[in-house]
Amino acid sequence: MSKDIEELIPHRAPFLFVDEITSFTTDEITAVYTFHKTEVMLKGNFPGFNFVPGTILIESMAQAGGAGVRLLGVTDGIFALVQIESAQFFKGLSFGETITYVIKNIRLSEKIIKQSGKGYAADGVVFEASWMSIKIDEKQMAR
Repeated sequence: MSKDIEELIPHRAPFLFVDEITSFTTDEITAVYTFHKTEVMLKGNFPGFNFVPGTILIESMAQAGGAGVRLLGVTDGIFALVQIESAQFFKGLSFGETITYVIKNIRLSEKIIKQSGKGYAADGVVFEASWMSIKIDEKQMAR
């Protein structure tokens, strides 16, 4: 997809974790991201170990889901992650590996986005999660 992720969601480096939305339909969104060891925010995570924190993987998948929904044109405004309903991790993701997210759209409305998804590396499923985001008042963000 040619649309810049920064046009779709408010996140910016060093807290932007989506490289590309590769496909999107009302049923499913697919996206990719490669975490690099040089990313400033991740440098202090267990120095000497070579893996991406699970909480950042969930955030990355939620960002990808939000960007995909914006491409669909179903919602407008800024949404915030408010609930992680479930998350299961099956293996670690090493820095330098590309993760592919396959996200299912469960509920898409003007005020609520509910999604679930799986993150895949070259050797299989890394994790799965389900979450909900709600539309927030942009005026409150300016405070």
